[in-house]
Amino acid sequence: MTEDDQLMIRIQSGDLRAFDELVDKYQGPLIGFFFRNIRDSQLSEDLSQETLLRVYNQSWDYIPQGRFRGWMYRVARNLMIDSIRRQSHDALVKAYTGKKTDEDDSLNRLASEVVSPEEKANIKELALIVDELLGTIPEDQRLTFTLHHYSELTLNEVAEVMETNLATAKSRLRLAREKLREKLKLMGVTGSQQNEV
Repeated sequence: MTEDDQLMIRIQSGDLRAFDELVDKYQGPLIGFFFRNIRDSQLSEDLSQETLLRVYNQSWDYIPQGRFRGWMYRVARNLMIDSIRRQSHDALVKAYTGKKTDEDDSLNRLASEVVSPEEKANIKELALIVDELLGTIPEDQRLTFTLHHYSELTLNEVAEVMETNLATAKSRLRLAREKLREKLKLMGVTGSQQNEV
């Protein structure tokens, strides 16, 4: 039984401290997931809170089988889709307007290792470019890419969240990577830098 399953069992039994632990663990990753897909920091925070509230309110629907993250991100994805439907424009391709934080960015975490300042700057610049380019690829590929690379879900978990099979999830991830690499190539980003994608 996973740590998340144990937290959910405690929540199901009415332990509010368990819910606080769940919020502490997942609020940041959820905000990062939403921000990378909708590019609106306030809406990302709101959807993160709504996701965690739904997880709490629907805790009785969860059966502890070691699949919590997939279940939670499916709730998050469905909330995001509902939010977008309520809006009259496509928020997923809205221009990047907020300040980016480094703490949620897995590409920037690479820069925290022992590398030269020039390499750190290159990695940070690449991460910013990739975040910008994510808005230019199809939604299903973007969601697959962000769930796998930024939310660190396995491909099986991504397939579950996206309500598709593993082969489709792999294909979407491959297509997302190919499109991002092609766009990076057109921008003059070299092959060694592209390997970060």
